[in-house]
Amino acid sequence: MPFQALRDLELAGVKWELAETPITTKNIQQNKPAGTQQNNNLNEILKTQANLVPPIAPVQTISVETVRAMADRPTDMESLKRMITEFNHPLRTSATNTVLPHVGNGKMLILTDIPSSDDDASGQILTGTAGDLMDKMLGAIGLGRNQVSIVPMIFWRTPGGRTPSRTELDMARPFVNKAIELIKPKVILSLGTLPATEMQNINLAKSHGVPVTMDNNIIFVPIYHPNYLILKPAAKRDVWNALQNVQNILKSDE
Repeated sequence: MPFQALRDLELAGVKWELAETPITTKNIQQNKPAGTQQNNNLNEILKTQANLVPPIAPVQTISVETVRAMADRPTDMESLKRMITEFNHPLRTSATNTVLPHVGNGKMLILTDIPSSDDDASGQILTGTAGDLMDKMLGAIGLGRNQVSIVPMIFWRTPGGRTPSRTELDMARPFVNKAIELIKPKVILSLGTLPATEMQNINLAKSHGVPVTMDNNIIFVPIYHPNYLILKPAAKRDVWNALQNVQNILKSDE
């Protein structure tokens, strides 16, 4: 390198040393003459190089308490849906779509688990084969999809459909609670193990179809998920009995 170029670097504040062999930590440890000016200069160079590496920014996390405060603000379902769509949930980047609640004009809310691959692709809740079976189950008690609301426990599909983590559930739960508050159902029909456990700590195998009155006087009825019924058709009898109970509960308020 020409002398003038080296001089320009020096004037610009760049510190350097000329040596016949490259400066490495190994060379320093093997050949350092303790207490010499050269060793001091080399240490200063290495410190300067280390300082040039930018620090890694800490990962920004949001507390569940903050999410609760956010979810408490919307006064209608459209505002809540917008907030869910914009919320930076841990699963948002891995999911194809945000699967928002479906709001019908009846008194029953269906609480399901996580979006299926069909749901994730379409952005709609309870679609595909499971959705078709759910529509038939509703039709058996005189209801259509426009007469029920449907809310998933999480609004983004987990990678591969795995069970959501505790953090992933907790970060979505305030929005689920707010949706229930705004919809004001008389009956919640929960599908599968996840919502039964999360909402009421119910063992579905032992308490399938058994109504439970929640603190807000909503009647909670846990049943098997349509996906389970596809695999275990014999369980449809238990679900049919539970649906008849739900039909009677809804009619009692007419």
